Amino acid sequence: MTCDATFRFVHCVAKWPGSVHDSRVFRESSLVRLFETGVRTGLILGDSGYGLKKYLMVPYLTPRTRAEEKFNTSLCRTRVTIEQAFGILKRRFPCLQVGKVQPDRVCATVIACVILHNLGIDKRDIVDPPPVNRRLMDEVALPDAGRRTEGKTV
Repeated sequence: MTCDATFRFVHCVAKWPGSVHDSRVFRESSLVRLFETGVRTGLILGDSGYGLKKYLMVPYLTPRTRAEEKFNTSLCRTRVTIEQAFGILKRRFPCLQVGKVQPDRVCATVIACVILHNLGIDKRDIVDPPPVNRRLMDEVALPDAGRRTEGKTV
């Protein structure tokens, strides 16, 4: 799943079994195709389990400078929004707790809960939008992308 700064889910894939790594689900999602073809623009923040792309920012695995450490800190502080969105979703819909839904109904239940969650946000009955932090970090450096330079360039 991906969400925006208001905890609204903007993409959800609920068809893979739990043992599939998040990065594979993402790599094979329609969201990646939208970014790769330029239909969708912007940036996605990911954790260290994802590969750097021109539209996907990830932390440095071993930051070497203060600027890289600041980048990682800033990325983590912003990326926590998705974890908070998951918490809001699970509190709102206790049926999403492990073992509460029959396996053959899990995918449909997750999608239904995400849709209802987004409707709740649209109707302002879940959470108020968080304050926007307009302060920018100085000396932010981007991770080394190796041979693939489009992510480093962004």
